[in-house]
Amino acid sequence: MKDRVREAVFNLVGPSIKGKHAVDLFAGTGAIGLEAISRGATSATFIECHYPTVRTLSENIATLAVESRCEVIVADTFVWLRQAPRLVLQPWVVFISPPYEFYVSRTEAMLGLVDTIYGMAPPESVLMVESDQRFDASLLSEPERWDIRDYPPARVGIRRKPAQEPVDSNVSTAKDV
Repeated sequence: MKDRVREAVFNLVGPSIKGKHAVDLFAGTGAIGLEAISRGATSATFIECHYPTVRTLSENIATLAVESRCEVIVADTFVWLRQAPRLVLQPWVVFISPPYEFYVSRTEAMLGLVDTIYGMAPPESVLMVESDQRFDASLLSEPERWDIRDYPPARVGIRRKPAQEPVDSNVSTAKDV
């Protein structure tokens, strides 16, 4: 994520980071998750599969002396998610910033990942999805609930999970059947 996009994202999610657990998927060097900690996130989980990059990520965490607040998981994000990870119960701020090509070559997998992480996230969590402008954000589930912004060539989507999900009156429940 370029510096100007990261600055824009943090301006958008701003105060809602405080007290949340940051989840940095496709973490790379950890810049996004570490910035979240510097802005008030209580802790962070970083998922990264490239071993040389994980070394740099771990060095960055050590340099900032936040090891006790960080967990680094060396794994493919898609595989990690299928293993039903257990994360803290407090609200999350999730950063989904994969290589942009994934939104083109792995569109269904990316959409599934976003849906799965949103479903797992505790109430009052915030999700941030970064892609480039080749990705059609209207493909996201409930696209009207996403705040989509363009920072060419990047496209950023932010969705906040309410304290209680709204009930869709068109969906039957067990009591209705």
